[in-house]
Amino acid sequence: MGMLVDGKWVAEDRLSDERGRFVRRESRFRRWVTSDGSGGFAPEPGRYHLYISWACPWAHRTAIVRRLKGLEGAISLSSVLPRMGEDGWEFAPSGEFSDPLYGARYLREIYLKADPRYTGRVTTPVLWDRREATIVNNESREIMRMLDTEFERLATTGASFYPEELREEVDRALDELYEPVNNGVYRAGFAATQEAYDEAVTGLFDALDRYEELLGRRRYLLGGRVTEADWAFFTTLVRFDPVYHYHFKCNLRRISDYPNLWGYLRDLYQRPGVAETVRLDHIKEHYYTSHASINPSRIVPKGPVLDLSAPHGRERLGG
Repeated sequence: MGMLVDGKWVAEDRLSDERGRFVRRESRFRRWVTSDGSGGFAPEPGRYHLYISWACPWAHRTAIVRRLKGLEGAISLSSVLPRMGEDGWEFAPSGEFSDPLYGARYLREIYLKADPRYTGRVTTPVLWDRREATIVNNESREIMRMLDTEFERLATTGASFYPEELREEVDRALDELYEPVNNGVYRAGFAATQEAYDEAVTGLFDALDRYEELLGRRRYLLGGRVTEADWAFFTTLVRFDPVYHYHFKCNLRRISDYPNLWGYLRDLYQRPGVAETVRLDHIKEHYYTSHASINPSRIVPKGPVLDLSAPHGRERLGG
């Protein structure tokens, strides 16, 4: 994995600390589109473009909210190619996975248009402002929140995943998910020492065990209503058995071994509009071919066979 340093691409990027623990770098672009435009970015139709990777769980959560809010006509979207090589995320020369705005070859070119001396990782998602020719934000949780709340007047479905009465609980649930689960699979997969791996994978499965118990009593994380926290959880869960279980050595159990988590995953997957955002071909190709230190053969496994469309039976819990 590489990164930009003062606008120059550096192929080597240290991922772990001195104890072998995976360290995720903080997102650098943290500006906001606000409903009243007070920060300089107003929710105008056609002004913004969302760059994603269909393989990336962080980008996936933003694509789901865009779809379920009915913002496709207001915010355009494109994806990079699934495989990440030494030059980072790459676009195709033409077609579906090309850059529709500038014809860029690499996503880092988009970052450099926003800041020619940028230092940091080149990640998805990216919320791009066409008018100002800059990146507004590249932090997935904040983009998800903006799409959910600040673009309300452009939304067409009436869906809301951050309801007023649950906002404190949603924020807490997102915080609780992040370190052991959303980031935990990466902390296990990219651990450089046995100690770091053991710590990460133990914390991950302790958390999954707790969520299995919770979801035996609730249909969704906060009760009978789907919130942003559920979509943040979903994008990790849907990648777990095809990728994290084997590739990242998160193999104490599969999600399909947990009756409540497995039913919960299928319940969310079957909500209208969600399945079309799940590109398992991209997910598997990306992980198994992009991390040479973990899978040097770059062979993509055929399985597992998962039926996400099977009845989930979660209606019994209401909601």
